[in-house]
Amino acid sequence: MRAKDIMTKNVATIRGSATVSDAVRLMRLKELRCLIVVPRTPDDAYGIITETDIAGKVVAAGKDPKKMRVYQVMSKPCIVVNPDLDVEYVARMFANVGIWRAPVIQGELLGIVSVTDIITKGDFVDKPKITFLQKELQKAISYARSISANQGIHSPEAEEAWTLVDEIEAELGFYGAVMPTVPVRNDSAEEQQLSPLR
Repeated sequence: MRAKDIMTKNVATIRGSATVSDAVRLMRLKELRCLIVVPRTPDDAYGIITETDIAGKVVAAGKDPKKMRVYQVMSKPCIVVNPDLDVEYVARMFANVGIWRAPVIQGELLGIVSVTDIITKGDFVDKPKITFLQKELQKAISYARSISANQGIHSPEAEEAWTLVDEIEAELGFYGAVMPTVPVRNDSAEEQQLSPLR
């Protein structure tokens, strides 16, 4: 699944010049945990103001939300998610950066994706990434062996097919899958099998 498949399209925006009080009112009205701060100009970046920002920077500091502006509290530029990014990579990015949600943007604001979306809408329970990649690896190995047998192990097509095998193996390794100790491809052995008898 991709970010666009699980994102929430109900996104509220606010200007950086609005008061924090306005932001709180809009969050309560829309029952949201964050607002996206719209760019001032086409060259400007999106921002984000979250309930955590308000609690930590306004409430805990004893500031008056009617006098504080959104731009004083928001994060800008905010981390954005490409709509075609796999859910696993979205989750990994959130974990690495320490955020809970991010806007989905491709030229324009399309939605917002959160940890809650990943947990409640993602297919990781039914389709674990490692299981998927292991199946893809077996397909890639079969294809690479077939291409090597038909077109030669050093043909550009075979090299491309084996590169895909290497990439899938690397990703499986990243996820902590147990990798085979015997290499999948043995050039010299396969060359002997493919070379004509003399």
